[in-house]
Amino acid sequence: MRNLYPDRYYDKKEDVPFETYYEQGYRGVIFDIDNTLVPHDAPADEKAITFIAYLKKLGYRICLLSNNDKERVASFNEPLKVQYIYKGGKPLTKGYKKAMELMGTDVSNTLFVGDQIFTDIWGAKSAGLYSILLDPINPKEEIQIVLKRIPEKYIKWRYRRKRGLHSGCFDVEA
Repeated sequence: MRNLYPDRYYDKKEDVPFETYYEQGYRGVIFDIDNTLVPHDAPADEKAITFIAYLKKLGYRICLLSNNDKERVASFNEPLKVQYIYKGGKPLTKGYKKAMELMGTDVSNTLFVGDQIFTDIWGAKSAGLYSILLDPINPKEEIQIVLKRIPEKYIKWRYRRKRGLHSGCFDVEA
């Protein structure tokens, strides 16, 4: 059960204090794509391009880790020019480990950011990474993801209730 709990939970990627994490020694960020950086199946938009450029300017190495096929991930990455892994097999740990290898980072200095508990967070925690959960950008998703969102809502509700919070960020270690 512990691997289903993220280390931190934010409403959206813009709420994550990446500057603070960098000051704490984090140097790599592994991102899920769909509903983390852009709505499901959307191309990299100007907002995502600017966001990734900002993180690169801070000094982060970045890798996209997606369970999507090569065409989706490669085309999304074209304007971003970062490392990427397609058919990543999340929640298995192999993709997370490969991402760190590509970035030249390890579990001590790598963050993972995603929107799904049962793939993204479970895999990141199993790989030993500091995990950040975001709310999905857009509720329009494939049916298999929609079905996973039902138990995820309960888990998120438990997190918030246990800590007396209603939205925003919270530390599940607190």
